[in-house]
Amino acid sequence: QVQLVESGGGLVQAGGSLRLSCVGSGRSLNGYAMGWFRQAPGKEREFVAGISWSGGSTVYGDPVKGRFTISRDNAKNTVYLQMSSVKPEDTAVYYCAANEYGSNWYQQREYDYFGQGTQVTVSS
Repeated sequence: QVQLVESGGGLVQAGGSLRLSCVGSGRSLNGYAMGWFRQAPGKEREFVAGISWSGGSTVYGDPVKGRFTISRDNAKNTVYLQMSSVKPEDTAVYYCAANEYGSNWYQQREYDYFGQGTQVTVSS
C-alpha cells in the first residue's frame, strides 16, 4: 500500500506562484509514475501533470502547459508541482496520484493511489 499526503496549498493572488508537495509512505515511489489531478467545484477531476518514475519524461494538461512544472525527488519519496502565473481558474483541490503499471497518464483509472488533496484558491 502507498499513502500519499499533499501539502502546500493555500490562497494566492492571480499571477503569483505556489509549490505543492506530495510525500509518499508505505512503499518507495521509485517504481511509480506520478501525477497531479485537480477538481474544481461542480466540475470533474482533470489531469494536470504526470512524470515518469525516473523523472525523465513529463506531460501536462493543456490548461497548465508553460505555467506548471512537475518534478520529483526519489530520495525524499516526494513529488512536486510548481505553479506559476496562476489564474483564478486554477482554483481547485489538487490531488497527487501514483501509477504503477498504467500506460495512459492522462486517465484517472490508470492510477492506483490518490492522496486526500490540498486546496488551492487563486484570487483575482
